[in-house]
Amino acid sequence: MSESGKKAMSAYIIAPNPADPTLTRPVRGRDHTGAEVDIRVVEERPLTIFLNSQEIVTAMTIGDWPDLLALGYLLNQNMLHRDDAVTAVDFDAELETIVIRTARATNYEQKLQKKIRTSGCAVGTVYGDVMEALEAVALPKAELRTSWLYRLTKLINTTPSLYLEAGAIHGCALCERDQPLVYFEDVGRHNAVDKTAGWMWREGVSGDDKIFYTTGRLTSEMVIKTALMGVPILASRSGFTASGVELARKVGLTLIGRLRGKRFVCLSGEERLTWDADPDAISDEPREAGRKGADR
Repeated sequence: MSESGKKAMSAYIIAPNPADPTLTRPVRGRDHTGAEVDIRVVEERPLTIFLNSQEIVTAMTIGDWPDLLALGYLLNQNMLHRDDAVTAVDFDAELETIVIRTARATNYEQKLQKKIRTSGCAVGTVYGDVMEALEAVALPKAELRTSWLYRLTKLINTTPSLYLEAGAIHGCALCERDQPLVYFEDVGRHNAVDKTAGWMWREGVSGDDKIFYTTGRLTSEMVIKTALMGVPILASRSGFTASGVELARKVGLTLIGRLRGKRFVCLSGEERLTWDADPDAISDEPREAGRKGADR
């Protein structure tokens, strides 16, 4: 691993582990010249999430951090309450199931019949009462300096990751000022954000002064989940959807997209921005690198 890669890895509490042999598998094929090539491809496994005795969803995931994924999913769907007492987390790798047990009795049979399919890959869903929970969210004022943005993107983009190893993956990083804290990857960007939400809840970490970075599109689903985590700033190297922008403006979330090199666009919550860095002093990102990043 390069020195820059080691430095990037040391900055995190949790970082991707591209060396984990369970997350990818070798596949042999042929390239454009007809020559045989061996590449690694990302694994995609089902994980069925139960809340107490009720089956909630089966998600397709790379398979790491199943406890955080299950906790974050249930939190972001307003099924697990933030003051709930979780009495057990039972994961069975052979059966590909995880059961979250709570002291509070739960029954979401009617709720499960009223779901909205979102643009998130790997079965993205949002339930109707999530929007009701969103109405109660009051995001803090916070601050975002452009110097922090530039440092964060450099650190995150040089972090050894499954994307660099095998592609076909999304990444999400929770950051404080110019320091990335945790960085999760998965085949669906909503899985990566759910892992982050699960970690924040388990560790008692507040979103008030945090920045959430994602490699994926800035959709309504990403805005909803970021706001429910209490994080006031969402940034991405990718672009926006109209519904994502509209919802961000409604809830007062700072939304920054097309963040590559020295360039970015803010379409919501610009009052949090402080332009303290000279863009001319920042190296721009090559167009080819931008296209590769957009394919995550």
